[in-house]
Amino acid sequence: MMVSTTGIQREGSAYIAVQSPLPQSRELGEATPTPALTTKISPFAKSWPYFVAGATGGMTAAILTAPLDVLKTRLQSDFYQAQLRAARAATGQAHLSPLRSASYHLTETIHILRDVYRLEGWRALFKGLGPNLVGVIPARSIIFYVYPMSKRTYSEWTGLGATNPVIHLASAVTAGMATGTATNPIWLVKTRLQLDKNNAERKGDVSARRYRNSWDCIRQVMRNEGPSGFFKGLSASYLGVTETTFQWVIYEELKRRLRLREDHIIASGREKNWWDHTVNWTGNAMGAGAAKGLAAIFTYPHEVARTRLRQAPLADGRPKYTGLVQCFKLVWKEEGLIGLYGGLTPHLMRTIPSAIIMFGMYEGILSLLGTKS
Repeated sequence: MMVSTTGIQREGSAYIAVQSPLPQSRELGEATPTPALTTKISPFAKSWPYFVAGATGGMTAAILTAPLDVLKTRLQSDFYQAQLRAARAATGQAHLSPLRSASYHLTETIHILRDVYRLEGWRALFKGLGPNLVGVIPARSIIFYVYPMSKRTYSEWTGLGATNPVIHLASAVTAGMATGTATNPIWLVKTRLQLDKNNAERKGDVSARRYRNSWDCIRQVMRNEGPSGFFKGLSASYLGVTETTFQWVIYEELKRRLRLREDHIIASGREKNWWDHTVNWTGNAMGAGAAKGLAAIFTYPHEVARTRLRQAPLADGRPKYTGLVQCFKLVWKEEGLIGLYGGLTPHLMRTIPSAIIMFGMYEGILSLLGTKS
């Protein structure tokens, strides 16, 4: 039987050829190589850790920051802004400078948080958590799956490295749009139920509620507004892709700088001090918080527009907000800059720690599962 050299193996100080038998060809009597048996790995087998890590991180962050999500939704709504405008007018603070506006936002946030707890109890601080989790878990699963998969795909298509900012930009846009489209109906139902319940409790009349539960809300939206009704606010969600894009690009750049710092320490040969170890453990999570904070401040008005469009308040029996641009113009005309940033303070108080928790858990779970982030 013929043999073929397939590799070299060291034995002592000498090298010997490693030989493997080759089968004889039945017709020609010649040796032919045996084709290698390869098993194609399913794409899901390589990507499921992203689903798990994204869902777990998002769920944990949503539970821990739920009270601030309630405050943010209330402060963004037309109902609460009308009350706040009346209060400001009564105290002669209708027109404030940006700095005074920021201070006023913080005061309003603290007062509302105190009043919700005092008047409605601690359970009120977690209103909408169930529907919120129904939206958060798939949303975070989708975005944390689509983003790395897009990075890999775009890198292969373009020939650019996965660390290239252009790849980060394109991947963030893709992930943001995919997530926004898939989860907009969930957020619409959640927003309407949260504001509907708040409005009824303020009036002290349970019968004033427009929706009995999530299923009733879905039925009414389908009957009165059609399938397109579930996608109200989607244009604002797409505008919000700018926030996702800013966040991912800034986060990736901060991660790159942290990796360069680590490489520099290793190359220098010096021993790591307590600060180096602290940065190793918390650097990515803190970077995520910083990236989210900067992105949120730059792009926040879309959050207000999205809430108003989903809330769909009526004026003279007709929808008050008919589109994204009209919504921005009307809020600016009636409320000014402070209206476009209604709820910013609780939003930052919620999203920054939420991003730290979410990305920290995401990176940690991927590390435990032996998957690259």
